[in-house]
Amino acid sequence: MTQYLVAIHHPDDFVSANEPAETRRDISALNVEMQKAGVIVFVGGLTPANESVSVRRKGGNELLVTDGPYLETKEHIGGFWVLDVKSRDEAVDWGRKAAIACRAPVEVRAFGSPPRD
Repeated sequence: MTQYLVAIHHPDDFVSANEPAETRRDISALNVEMQKAGVIVFVGGLTPANESVSVRRKGGNELLVTDGPYLETKEHIGGFWVLDVKSRDEAVDWGRKAAIACRAPVEVRAFGSPPRD
C-alpha cells in the first residue's frame, strides 16, 4: 500500500465558516466512506493561508521568518487527507470524490520514499 496526499485548494478569500451546509454534509459523508474503506491515515483542515508563517533559509545558517504563505498564489491548501491505498488509480478515485464533496480543486500526490543513509 502507498500513502497519498489528497489536498483541497481554496482561494485566498475562502472562509470555512461560510461553507454551505450541503458542502459540510458531503465532506462529512466522504470522511465516513473513507473510514469504512479503511484508507484514512490522517485528515485535517488548515487555517487560512494568511495566518501561516514561512521560514526560509537566507544564506548560510540564517533564517528569515515572515508572516504569510511562502508561495504567492491565488489558491492555497485548505485541508487534506492522507490515505493509504493500493494504487494511484484508487487515490485518484478518492480525489474525484473529494473534488465533488469540497466543490474545489484537489491535488493527489504520492508520498516519496524516505531517503536511505
